[in-house]
Amino acid sequence: MHLADLWFIAIAVLWTGYFFLDGFDFGVGVLLPVVGRSEADRQAMIRTIGGVWDGNEVWFIVAAGATFAAFPLWYAAMFSGLYVPLLVILIALILRGVAFEFRGRRDSPAWRRTWDAALVFGSLVPAALWGLVFGNIVRGLPVDARFDADPGLGGLLNPYSLIGALTSLTVFVMHGAMFLRLRTGGELQVRARAVVSVIGPVAVLAAVALVVWIQLHRGSVVTAATAAVALAALLGAVLESRSAHSLWAFLLTGAAIIAGTATLFIALYPDVLPSTTNPAHSLTVQNASSSPYTLTIMTWVAGIFLPIVLLYQAWTYWVFARRIDVAREPREKVRRAMARH
Repeated sequence: MHLADLWFIAIAVLWTGYFFLDGFDFGVGVLLPVVGRSEADRQAMIRTIGGVWDGNEVWFIVAAGATFAAFPLWYAAMFSGLYVPLLVILIALILRGVAFEFRGRRDSPAWRRTWDAALVFGSLVPAALWGLVFGNIVRGLPVDARFDADPGLGGLLNPYSLIGALTSLTVFVMHGAMFLRLRTGGELQVRARAVVSVIGPVAVLAAVALVVWIQLHRGSVVTAATAAVALAALLGAVLESRSAHSLWAFLLTGAAIIAGTATLFIALYPDVLPSTTNPAHSLTVQNASSSPYTLTIMTWVAGIFLPIVLLYQAWTYWVFARRIDVAREPREKVRRAMARH
């Protein structure tokens, strides 16, 4: 295996980790006005992701940085051809981060509603647009002989990318609902389960449509297998949501995201950005990669620092693993106050 192939796999793993982790963040943000009926409910929902959301977004930063370093031509063509949706995603993520920090700075209902709206927008837009972006990447862009791509806004809004947007949005919302079931109790948990019964069938149907398109467009035996795993896990999560096993339901939506992302990258390989105008102009793992020397340096750096980052993030999740129950919070505060005195 060449280093370019290894780094294609590494970038696929980084995107998979990002979608798995930030996916439930997006879902919780989208569900804020749906599941959160009171200010106490919304505070509890935000607390479930408050200690981990910024660490989850590091996976996106590293994935983009690794793409720039390992495949500069891919990075340049992708970020120019998909400039508008990627810019909108960036703006939404900035608003989302600011909303987390500013929401509690003033004791005003109007102030909190404003930042709640920013949080919902900053979660819903990336959840949908990431599906649109990767739908266009797998379908291909009009890459020319100079490896430039300019599809125009209308070219990006095709049936395949719109199916991808619907799939990513519904699956991430479902993943977020499963996370709320896992991290909360009482009425919040009940409402999160009710969300799955509504959004789950839509997510399954959208995923089926996306899988069928991938198989017809760029499918293989391997993608058929990974897509089958993704659909089975997604359907299993819908069925498991009716039981009390919240951990299994969350892991099943996570497995669907992992297998689904793997399907996208396996269908893409050995291309990294297919050309819809001339297959000879397609960017591949080989012609878009950096020099072997650059890839070697990157491999050594990743081998040293990646385990440290993974250990730190695992520790963060362990620290914030306690279940949050709005009904029990006042009683726990009283017990802590009595213990201090």
